Amino acid sequence: MNACLPPLLRNAGAWLIAVCSVLVGLTATGATLDVRYPQQEADGAYPVKVLALALSKSGIPYTLAPMPYQMPQGRALKQLAQGIDLNVVWSITSKEREQDLLPVRIPIDKGLYGWRIFLVNKEAVDQYSAIQSLGDLKALKAGQGHDWPDTAILRANGLPVEVSPRYDSLFRMLKSKRFDYFPRSVLEIWGEADRYADTGLVVEPRVLLHYPTAFYFFVSKNNPQLAAILERGINAAIKDGSFERLFQQTYGDVMRRANLTGRTTLRLTSPLLPAKIPLQRKELWIQ
Repeated sequence: MNACLPPLLRNAGAWLIAVCSVLVGLTATGATLDVRYPQQEADGAYPVKVLALALSKSGIPYTLAPMPYQMPQGRALKQLAQGIDLNVVWSITSKEREQDLLPVRIPIDKGLYGWRIFLVNKEAVDQYSAIQSLGDLKALKAGQGHDWPDTAILRANGLPVEVSPRYDSLFRMLKSKRFDYFPRSVLEIWGEADRYADTGLVVEPRVLLHYPTAFYFFVSKNNPQLAAILERGINAAIKDGSFERLFQQTYGDVMRRANLTGRTTLRLTSPLLPAKIPLQRKELWIQ
């Protein structure tokens, strides 16, 4: 029986116990599962759609709504750990985050947040044609959020990084040349490039950074029921193909636009990568 259970909760039918306890509680009170997530500066449309898809596959009545105010990612993660106001956050995983929170170990980005291309000032594009190695890139400075795991990854590989506590300020800092390039996931850079096109920021066409990572849903360690429900729902969506359809509908065009095979790839190591990342499940990752 255990082999049929999701890997997150695979002891003594723990998943069945977790979900059944939620169902019994909701049925007894006539209530629904209330799932609350943080408003964030970055576009959260795709993660919210995956949340809705997973919950719809779970068989449990639910409501899904954002908090009524925005908050930085670091604050959202702290409030989640403390059980304040919200009960799910999405983020790149790290050893520290998996110590503090309970991850749903299915990468909803299929690993693509670890494929990074650069937003740069238009007049600086030509200098990247000379970048052939990580050593070449070390002469330039990246920009990142101060509490993003990416910041630690870049620094661990010897790349200089300028940080900011606010996502939106990073674009102004790039424009004013406080740093040289803003590494962004191939999944998010195109919308940002469109929004900031009138400021002279463009997508650099030649260089690609890659490091292994996963973008997970996280819940409080005191809420394993919700983790089990989300894992079951996402696995069901993977099995019936609805997850892949949503992923391709959202990101298929931007992945092709990124021209990953036509770029100079610089591979980084990640000191933050948790040991339990499910690399053995090939269906979860872009190959």
